[in-house]
Amino acid sequence: MIQRITNIALSLLFVVGSVSAQETWSLEKCVQYAQENNLSIQQAGFGVKQAELAERESKNARLPNVNGILNGDLDFGRTINPVTNTFSNETRASNSLGISAGVTLYNGNRIKNTIRQSQFDAAATRADQKQMQTNIALQVAASYLQILFSYEQLANAQKRLEQTQAQLEQTDKLIQAGTLPRADRLEILANIARDEQAIVTQENGLELNYLTLKQLLQLEPDAELVVEQPTITTPRTEPEAFVLKDIYNKAYNNQPMIRAGEMRLKSSEIGIDIAKSLRLPSLSANANINSFWSDKAQTFTNPRDIFIPNSVIIDGVPSILETSQTVGDFEKTKYFKQISNNFGQGIGLTLQVPIYNADRTNIAIERAQLGILNQKVTNAQNEQQLKADIQQAIANAKAAKKQFEAADKTVNALQEAYKNTEKRYQLGAINTFEYTTAKNTLDQAQVELIIAKYNFLYTVKVVDFYEGEKLSLK
Repeated sequence: MIQRITNIALSLLFVVGSVSAQETWSLEKCVQYAQENNLSIQQAGFGVKQAELAERESKNARLPNVNGILNGDLDFGRTINPVTNTFSNETRASNSLGISAGVTLYNGNRIKNTIRQSQFDAAATRADQKQMQTNIALQVAASYLQILFSYEQLANAQKRLEQTQAQLEQTDKLIQAGTLPRADRLEILANIARDEQAIVTQENGLELNYLTLKQLLQLEPDAELVVEQPTITTPRTEPEAFVLKDIYNKAYNNQPMIRAGEMRLKSSEIGIDIAKSLRLPSLSANANINSFWSDKAQTFTNPRDIFIPNSVIIDGVPSILETSQTVGDFEKTKYFKQISNNFGQGIGLTLQVPIYNADRTNIAIERAQLGILNQKVTNAQNEQQLKADIQQAIANAKAAKKQFEAADKTVNALQEAYKNTEKRYQLGAINTFEYTTAKNTLDQAQVELIIAKYNFLYTVKVVDFYEGEKLSLK
């Protein structure tokens, strides 16, 4: 048994030595790392980028559209020759090319309002990401405190084992003195076994709590992670002094969820103006340059005059009269020569006046109005939920304070009672069972005190968080 206890002590010393050689993670570092590496937050970041792209796209709607055009055709049968603009039945290859541009000059301020709407939407998605970071921070804080709680529980279990071992030595002395029966030693050995089991249980709990924190940090299960263990003191905060209205006003101004709702409501309100713009005319300008080529186009080359004799009768006398005629050669016109010769330009304005569009405008307006009403209800629900969460946090803090004070009084009272029981046991006035019962009662009360302390600490930190304070144990 002594050898087993020695092995446990050596193992704990090895663990403590290893921990001291490793870099420790503070609560602030854990929160920052989780916010930078958590996959859900990264996914929310992609949503922010999508919203920012939509904002950029809406701004670019003010810019002109420019397109290049290149067509190739093979015509056969009766078609119009683009060179002569006459009908022909010959097979003909041709192509056309050009550049066209268009820009919207006015469309009922739809572009302007779409830009404003996209800006509010982007702000809402950024607030959503911030809210997710807030939620992750609270989860990390809870997991971090759970690890510290496990450390304290483990230390308490080790202390109980040491006390029980000391009790075994005292019992052996009393047995040798004939004050206690030898059977009492078996009861102490059973307590040592239970204390050793409690240590194993706390070590397993500590490992599981570390696993939970690693999952929040997106770390591998076998990654090295040791949290910083600051001195945890009981909060001096008085929960009775918490005022719901004051805390709610602070939380309303700093909670990302509320800001996201406000941005979405403004976006929905702009949706009304966008829908109404469908009733207004739109004006756009356009311009183009173009040219074409045909394999049937020919160029007249090498012109020359020839004289053709013609028989005529002048005053009844047969005569020869020559007439001149210009002739030459025909060659296929080169590609770039045709492109240059056929170059054309054009500009224009287009005015569209909506007359009837199957009632889509009215439907769009009604849909935008419903979007506003829905967002207002959503915002009201979020505000009610925030107020309910704060009320619950304040109630939890008050209850935790009372629970801690009660547990502290209980431990103090049981410690005094245990001291008296220990003296009586050493004098042989009570048996081992009575002494063990008193010790186990004190041990259980100390465990409940540790639970109450960390519960009180966490509930106070939650209220502080709603007030806009940074999560920290310092």
